[in-house]
Amino acid sequence: MDLRDPDPDATAGDEHGGDSRPETDLDPPVDDVLPESAEPEGRRYPSTIGGMIYLAVLGISGVGLGIVSHGDWRLGVKWISGALVAAAVVRLVIPAPQAGMLAVRRRAVDVVILAALGVALWFLSTSIPNQPVL
Repeated sequence: MDLRDPDPDATAGDEHGGDSRPETDLDPPVDDVLPESAEPEGRRYPSTIGGMIYLAVLGISGVGLGIVSHGDWRLGVKWISGALVAAAVVRLVIPAPQAGMLAVRRRAVDVVILAALGVALWFLSTSIPNQPVL
């Protein structure tokens, strides 16, 4: 019996000696991971209507922040609130498979959160009194 070259078909812990624990390979070699992405190459656009609306909301919110940074904060906040309310309406009417990035939670929760934020921002932008310039 040669202990240096055990039978490869022998199980662990048998009469050939060895470890009684089963052999496991928990960490696969790095070469097994493919370097490619799961997304098809060349596709650089949203695949759903909700994804396009999401990007539009981000763009409109960016415009609103730009307006705020140039001094007219009320108008900029109204742009942002309008974008949020529009996102709520779109999330309410489009089917779930087309909601894309607008679908974070259940439809009712998404609509309530987007609409509440939009209405709250609109209300605050119109109800805060003008402050005197110091």
